[in-house]
Amino acid sequence: LMRRLAAAAAMLLALAAAALAAAGAVAALREFLAQTRTARGEFTQQVSRGGAQAAPPSSGTFYFERPGRFRWIYARPYEQVLVADGERLFLYDKDLNQVTVKKVTAALPASPASILFGGNEFERDFVVTEAGTRDGLEWLKAVPRAKDSQFERIEIGFRDGAPAAMVLADSFGQVSRLAFSRFERNAKLDAQLF
Repeated sequence: LMRRLAAAAAMLLALAAAALAAAGAVAALREFLAQTRTARGEFTQQVSRGGAQAAPPSSGTFYFERPGRFRWIYARPYEQVLVADGERLFLYDKDLNQVTVKKVTAALPASPASILFGGNEFERDFVVTEAGTRDGLEWLKAVPRAKDSQFERIEIGFRDGAPAAMVLADSFGQVSRLAFSRFERNAKLDAQLF
């Protein structure tokens, strides 16, 4: 009887600890958005479809200034640069020697960029829930409210109050996994980046 009680107590403690840890992801996002105006860092990205790798892994650097300004640079394996200046989004593809321009308001709503780089209204565009703890990170899940979104769900994993990973599941069955490193909050950034 004592072993069962001890096991039940241990299980309840584990569940309570997991609930407390999981409750932290949405709070971590809110705090991150409230306290972070700029950031820079590095990323790696892997894209899969049906569990199989769909593209070579990519990597690069990012910079952002909230709200709405960012530079996302893919260095490997193909050079591409995405720049948002607050009004327009520019996509430069070096291999095609081509620049595509879109209005930010048309390109970013209900997208991963709108959560991290937009204003603080992410819960207006997403249903946000706690997604537990895994891989040492506290996760949240964001499902776009818009039915015509390119994404089915976005998951963000936090470590020490900053995004450390994202999982993006799109409506075409692809899953992109991003890991962030050398993340520097409120970094002084050159205005020419945007």
